[in-house]
Amino acid sequence: MARVAIIGGHGKVALQLAKDLASNGHQVTSLFRNPDHVAEVQSTGAAPVVADVEQLDSGAIAEKLVGHDAVVWSAGAGGGSPERTYAVDRDAAIRSIDAAKQAGVNRYVMVSYMGAGKDHGVPEDNPFYAYAESKAAADDYLRRSGLDWTILGPSALTNDPGTGAISVGPGQDGSVSRTDVAAVAAQVLERPGTIGQFIEFINGDTPIREAIG
Repeated sequence: MARVAIIGGHGKVALQLAKDLASNGHQVTSLFRNPDHVAEVQSTGAAPVVADVEQLDSGAIAEKLVGHDAVVWSAGAGGGSPERTYAVDRDAAIRSIDAAKQAGVNRYVMVSYMGAGKDHGVPEDNPFYAYAESKAAADDYLRRSGLDWTILGPSALTNDPGTGAISVGPGQDGSVSRTDVAAVAAQVLERPGTIGQFIEFINGDTPIREAIG
């Protein structure tokens, strides 16, 4: 049994991940911003913690992470203004990495996207640019953090039912259900062999357990 903290705990991927982990006997703490979401988060089996990581410094985030075995970053500004995207997807994510180190939580899983990186190729006049830049910075910071990191790179997300099967590798054409992204996150948490990997994937034909293995 592991104790897992999910940051961005009211997101669709995070809600499913909390259910998956809790149903497998893990202790889950979900951090999220809006107190109106307590009941929905609690229904996943997670312990709800109202905490706005956009406003908290790394020390305050670390206080929420103490005693956990792993952190999953699944938060995001959700395509708001560029300023808020940088504030959440870059700056708060980086503070959460510092917080994990301060709290002694060595395992960190980042939900990013397929193609993320400094050479993302998104033009500056594209609305996606701020997100691409933010993820490039946060992912790079995580790689250099000394933590036991895994970065997930799902392609375009859908709300389709999960298939339980994916295809792993960069530059693929296709999409992936949020349910399957959660299943991939749950798998990598149980597999030390995924430490230090950037795993890019779409829905495909290989069972997740096998594909991640």
